[in-house]
Amino acid sequence: MHAVHTLDNGLRVIITPMAHASSVSVSVYVGAGSRYEAAPEAGLSHFVEHLAFKGTKDRPRPQDISIEIDSIGGTMNAATEREYTVYYTKVTREFAERAVVIIADMLRNSLFVGDEIERERGVILEELAAVEDSPDEQAGLLLDAMLWPGQALGRDIAGTPESVRAISHDRLIGYYRQQYVPNACVVSIAGAIEEAAGLDLVRASFDSWSPGTPAGWAPAAEEPRGARSDTLAKATEQAHISLGTRALALDHPDRYASDMLSVVLGEGMSSRLFMRLREELGLCYDIHSFASHMRDAGSFGVYAGVDPPKAAEAVREIVSELRKIREPVSSDELERARALIRSRVLLRMEDSRAVSAWYGGQVILDQPRLTPAEAIAKAEAVTIDDVQRVAAALLTDRDLQLAVVGPFEGVDLFEGVSVDA
Repeated sequence: MHAVHTLDNGLRVIITPMAHASSVSVSVYVGAGSRYEAAPEAGLSHFVEHLAFKGTKDRPRPQDISIEIDSIGGTMNAATEREYTVYYTKVTREFAERAVVIIADMLRNSLFVGDEIERERGVILEELAAVEDSPDEQAGLLLDAMLWPGQALGRDIAGTPESVRAISHDRLIGYYRQQYVPNACVVSIAGAIEEAAGLDLVRASFDSWSPGTPAGWAPAAEEPRGARSDTLAKATEQAHISLGTRALALDHPDRYASDMLSVVLGEGMSSRLFMRLREELGLCYDIHSFASHMRDAGSFGVYAGVDPPKAAEAVREIVSELRKIREPVSSDELERARALIRSRVLLRMEDSRAVSAWYGGQVILDQPRLTPAEAIAKAEAVTIDDVQRVAAALLTDRDLQLAVVGPFEGVDLFEGVSVDA
């Protein structure tokens, strides 16, 4: 495993050569995300991410950035998450230096021109409006709000129309200057590049970047908890069901057991939920489970899209499967889950972008660095008893919460249903 190098200004750098790659991927992680924001300024990190593409000192027009990336046949994008913002680009090996120079310019020298700020504010408001046309996303957001009411974890990463309209020019610039500092960032490069050469490229573009005093993130609070069940009335063709509970953080010793539980329960076409609700009962087209892990919190849940008259039956059947999986899973199920997790990781690692994300994501979150092989080994070490123990701990009636988006008005589809029955 390659070392994390820390420059004098606090910037952490990890270079991962890939012997058979033809590409080089550069990912820069910034300690900025929705967990760094107060409620009145929700969406601030996401807004800044958009503006980083809208002109810099050396590339003053938005098109200057996109034209330069296109001219070298590369791709570039960014994403704002709860716990970080990541900017990433992928190019062929001969353009690695250009890629580092461009992304460094965006992070260090964005202009935040007034006209561009207002134009992008409108774009983000349209982005938020698009969620109104995505009831499956709304169901997930409603569940988050129920799991973590009044907390950053319970808010849409992009904010609300009200908060986005309220964010001032000065606050955007101030947040950018505060959070976008080298001691709050990680550069992860992977692909057709040697470690020494990669470090030289990073030093050339980032060594003179001055450190700062970035704000920290808000830890998750145990209380309050939201309602056990909530419904967003919407004239949709389907009922969108999101059923979940608070779960395990990234560093929890049972984190891999919860991942395995999710695979057995609802990931893949041989999973219990897919076989029961789709194949046997024909209740839905899309059904899956998920396990999400963050620094100090996590969630575990199930999503299903069903015909509204069948929503109550679908909830009953999902809960029935949650109850059943608290009994020992079979050795065949566990072996299939191991194979699925192993294949997912190995197939991803053929892509230089995925490799840069693998290591950069671990470093920005201050997690122990694991190679893909080490992570696979941890997953494969999970036993039937481990899965049963985690299922019994997580999937209890007391902690499960249900969010439904669909043509209902104040209907509690959870009424009379208990996973503990």
